[in-house]
Amino acid sequence: MDYRHELKYVVTADQLALLENRIRGLIPLDPHVGEEGMYRIRSLYFDDSYNSCYLENEIGTDPREKFRIRIYNEDSGRISLELKRKEHGMTQKFSCLLSIEQCRELMAGRLLPMKEEDPPVLRKLNLLMRTRLLRPKVIVEYDRVPYAARLGNTRITLDQNMASSDELSRFLEPKLRRRPIMAVGQQILEVKYDEFLPDYLYRNLQLHNLRQTAFSKYYLCRRYGLLGG
Repeated sequence: MDYRHELKYVVTADQLALLENRIRGLIPLDPHVGEEGMYRIRSLYFDDSYNSCYLENEIGTDPREKFRIRIYNEDSGRISLELKRKEHGMTQKFSCLLSIEQCRELMAGRLLPMKEEDPPVLRKLNLLMRTRLLRPKVIVEYDRVPYAARLGNTRITLDQNMASSDELSRFLEPKLRRRPIMAVGQQILEVKYDEFLPDYLYRNLQLHNLRQTAFSKYYLCRRYGLLGG
């Protein structure tokens, strides 16, 4: 899989509304959204006992990787394991599907049997759970309004209501206790593309005081917990 550009911005609710108004007629919604025009993403992130993934994000280690298990709209019918790699400001993502039984074992921090036929991303997580003692650390959840265009393989996502939870054993349950992470009125804009960002989208994404951030959602949610927020 090729690397992709991934730009993240902290925006206000007013900025987010303005940007969505600009791009709504230029780029279609992702066809996977529901009637409300969005979907809810819930991810269970892994780290080791030294919080290496958290610290690597904080100091800008290059390259760096994170593992997560992800579901959409609290639906355990499709569960994916993802490995996200960041290098020189570019990202790669590898994924495979998990059975609900595999997911429950990983949620509990239990090792899976090593099988040669397993997808590479699952084999790598299994290995790192043995050698680096990777374990689940935090749940990250938010609502996403996704726009997608073929030109440049561009995705523009508007992420709202970001929250975290430490109820790791309830990852697959419909509801769990959550705590908001962003300051009131703050949201996240993400812009992802391959070789180029189409000019007509670039122009319409320009706002005064748009603030780019290098921190991941995982980092923000772990920081809240580690600092005793």
